[in-house]
Amino acid sequence: MTGTPSPADLQAAEIPEFPMPRAAQCPFDPPPALREKQQEGPLTRVRLWDGSAHWLVTRYAEQRALLADPRVSADITRPGYPSPAASRSNTIGFILMDDPEHARQRRMVTAPFTIKRVEALRPAVQKIVDDLIDELLAGPKPVDLVEAFALPVPSLVICALLGVPYADHAFFQENSKTIINRDATVEQRTAAHGRLSAYLDGLVAEKLARPADDLLSRLAERVGAGELTRLEAARMGVLLLIAGHETTANMIALGTLALLEHPGQLAALRESDDPKLVAGTVEELLRYLHITHGGRRRVATEDIEIAGQVVRAGDGLILANDIGNRDPAAFPDPDHLDIHRDARHHVAFGFGVHQCLGQSLARMELQVVYGTLYRRIPTLRLAAALDDIPFKHDGSVYGVYELPVTW
Repeated sequence: MTGTPSPADLQAAEIPEFPMPRAAQCPFDPPPALREKQQEGPLTRVRLWDGSAHWLVTRYAEQRALLADPRVSADITRPGYPSPAASRSNTIGFILMDDPEHARQRRMVTAPFTIKRVEALRPAVQKIVDDLIDELLAGPKPVDLVEAFALPVPSLVICALLGVPYADHAFFQENSKTIINRDATVEQRTAAHGRLSAYLDGLVAEKLARPADDLLSRLAERVGAGELTRLEAARMGVLLLIAGHETTANMIALGTLALLEHPGQLAALRESDDPKLVAGTVEELLRYLHITHGGRRRVATEDIEIAGQVVRAGDGLILANDIGNRDPAAFPDPDHLDIHRDARHHVAFGFGVHQCLGQSLARMELQVVYGTLYRRIPTLRLAAALDDIPFKHDGSVYGVYELPVTW
């Protein structure tokens, strides 16, 4: 067993920088350097933007074990946390907290995301998808599928769920793009978050005065009862609004592109009327693409022995779930897209107490989209070469900026 490397080791030039670039010719795959690190061992070292060294966890079993370990903290304010930027303040909310406060706040917004409540929304989501496809078919082509379809579907859904006017979608989409852009400065991200927080704070104030049947109104009730401050409620609203449309929108567009580049898989999906195959396709695409590609960040609160290493209290951990979902020990032939694979045990939604709150909603939306779009437009195809598609290499959520398609 080996211990934590010495300070001299941590400054060694051979420690690679994280995040790592993807290969241009393999836009659906994790960075090649991540595969190399995974082959080296489950825990290796990487450097961040500020020169600090942290543990990189690349294998599936160790990722699940650490995400479920109560000695691993998600609190961004703890010393040693591998922050992706200079600011260590928590402007996001409960996902960067530990229990019991994490659990207390999370419970306040859990109810709308239960499987039963989400399934009740399926007919409404189906209508949104069908209406948008009607508009696609009636409009000009080629068309940007991101702007005309992939963004509106989850934005309309999360706006209805939260009680946010969809008429304001351009405002919150533009600011959320800045927040998740790795190349944006701290000042730019802080300003964008401030604008969204002020916007949600105003909506919470409106719900306090005129409550409706939506999630923001329920948060406003908590504010009125003294269980939350208005700032906390606004931050929770920002978190749910961004998470509710950014990740699903990128999965719709990138998943469509991946299927178009794997025509045999797309044909099998399009020609089947088995809802289990549709659900399985969603899980496999979540595993294969894993769009949150900046790694889940954690810090050890106690010494932890794992995979022949000692992770010391205060050591930062970066769990690269995109390469964890390509671990051959968990997924045979992991670089092959196979919609018939049982991939539901992937870690695209994380694991443990911080597992994605909205995963049931995301799954249902993607099932409706993947089960409808390609059947209603069976000749859907790219209207540009793959090399000309602008991929989001600069964001913490991976996808495409545009996806020109025709039929």
